[in-house]
Amino acid sequence: MIKRLTDVVFSALGLIALSPVFAVTAILIKYDSRGPVFFRQERMGRDFRPFMIYKFRTMRAGAEKKGALITVGGDARITPVGSFIRRYKIDELPQLINVFFGDMSLVGPRPEVRKYAELFSSDFRKLLRVRPGITDPASLRYSEEEAILASSGDWQEHYVKRILPEKIKLSLRYLDSRSVLYDLKLIFRTIIKIAGKHEDFASGTEPRT
Repeated sequence: MIKRLTDVVFSALGLIALSPVFAVTAILIKYDSRGPVFFRQERMGRDFRPFMIYKFRTMRAGAEKKGALITVGGDARITPVGSFIRRYKIDELPQLINVFFGDMSLVGPRPEVRKYAELFSSDFRKLLRVRPGITDPASLRYSEEEAILASSGDWQEHYVKRILPEKIKLSLRYLDSRSVLYDLKLIFRTIIKIAGKHEDFASGTEPRT
């Protein structure tokens, strides 16, 4: 109950405080390419029930039908504005809407698409006893996942055999030690990590990995 109350309060405050960022991002997306401002995709939620996750659209309209479910660095489907907002994690902000309405939590295992969740169904049924979240230890460890996949020879095999099992292990470990204080620590670490990327942008340097 405390976790859910925290999610509602902080997501509402976040949506209000970030409304100028939402407005500017929406204008840039519409100016950059045709299509909707938001991208919606099915993910597996609590108790393995599907829901539609919200993100700012970073690809050309209909791109999800013309390629892989996972995006790697240098994907030709990504728009110029999309590349920028992905680099600085701005595309993830609309997930606060999912948190407010109860599909997600601020902190919890990252929600996967059905295809990959079903490959590891026994693990995901354990993970999805709770609401999936915007951030968790696995999200922090693999914050540069797109770049890692882009540098691998076979990114899909690398994701299924190396990255996803490691993310599952980290998320299961989180469930064993989760608490309100631990969640607050993870939120703080996430904010610091994103702030570091924005500092790099302001100074004209490449983001730290």
